[in-house]
Amino acid sequence: MGFFDRLKGQPEERGSVENPQVPISSSDFMRVMGWGDLISSSGITVGIDNALGVPAVWAAVNFMSGTLAGLTMEVYQRTASGREKVAASASNQIPVILRDAVNEAMSSFEWRKYTFDQVFTGGRAVTYIERNNSGEVVNLYPLDPSLIMVRLNNGKKIYDVRSPSNQTRSYPATDIIDITFMLEHDFVTHRGPIMTNRDAIGMAIAASKYGSKAFQSGGVPPAVLQGPFQSGASATRASDDVANTMARLARDGRPVMALPMGHELKTIGFNPEQMQLIELQRFSIEQIARIYSLPPVFLQDLTHGTFSNVEQQDLHFVKHTIKRWVEQTEQEMNLKLFGRGSQFYVKFDLDDLLRGDLKTRMEAHATSIQNGIKTPNEVRDIENLPPMEAGDDLMIQGATVPIKNQV
Repeated sequence: MGFFDRLKGQPEERGSVENPQVPISSSDFMRVMGWGDLISSSGITVGIDNALGVPAVWAAVNFMSGTLAGLTMEVYQRTASGREKVAASASNQIPVILRDAVNEAMSSFEWRKYTFDQVFTGGRAVTYIERNNSGEVVNLYPLDPSLIMVRLNNGKKIYDVRSPSNQTRSYPATDIIDITFMLEHDFVTHRGPIMTNRDAIGMAIAASKYGSKAFQSGGVPPAVLQGPFQSGASATRASDDVANTMARLARDGRPVMALPMGHELKTIGFNPEQMQLIELQRFSIEQIARIYSLPPVFLQDLTHGTFSNVEQQDLHFVKHTIKRWVEQTEQEMNLKLFGRGSQFYVKFDLDDLLRGDLKTRMEAHATSIQNGIKTPNEVRDIENLPPMEAGDDLMIQGATVPIKNQV
């Protein structure tokens, strides 16, 4: 039954909590949901674990998740004059939950780091919202996304969570914070960055493996031994002798090997230089940077980095990469924690990422004070300084007057 048929009020028929197309017990469930292994075009089986073994993937995931986890996050309330920061109270523990600890055993940073680690690898992060009998949020518990099946029931999302004992419990979407890398056309299934781009990541894994094997063999590419062999058995023995000799030479650091008269060793493969292995690995870094919308400089690739463009790439990262994830996370939490139309909302502070150097920052503060944009105490609060007396008034330069008023 299609999504629009459900909107018309036709009931969804299900024999169990399992999706009839992709049952939880299916052998390829992990593959379909994006957490299993898939074979890439290079012949490399790509999964989350070996993908994280690629330094560029490891750097991208940790850099982005760590950056998002380290952002200051506060709860605000809309007021007639603008907004005001909300402090925790007996009936509203959300500010302290989001700022300090989401439950009795997990800090807010740890929760956010885990959440975005899952998003940037498998493509989905799911958190259960625990409420008391009064409907107030008391805890947030991250769930293992590989144990969750998402389905639609009359147009509404239902999350079937499977326990290690194979028991399934269902939760409505209002009890779940669900952050996805990308949703498919059915609004339920997600796409993960690693599985979707398995060919590019598989190529990076293959290049790393080839380089390791090249060094393991002393940098000698595959070769064929030609000689006056009398039988297949003698050819096999000769091949084994040559392979063992090459391994011993590589181990001892000796560059010369002697062959019997009438025998010749010919290369049949390419050495790393001929294969442009370094260029291939650098290209893989650029490909992985594209997957995560990251400037390559953040993956420690300074090939095209200069003193001037690195700062611009920093701005590009905040404006076009981090902002997208901040907006998605804020809106998901606002909807699930406070409900639609609430006066309360969660806000990440991106100013820490745009602080710049001390001289530039002080000049910006001076400009904002002199033009009546910020009070001195607001600037002091940004710089973690205590407030000063008479520092809560807006100020403006008084020397600028019309020319006719000049004496």
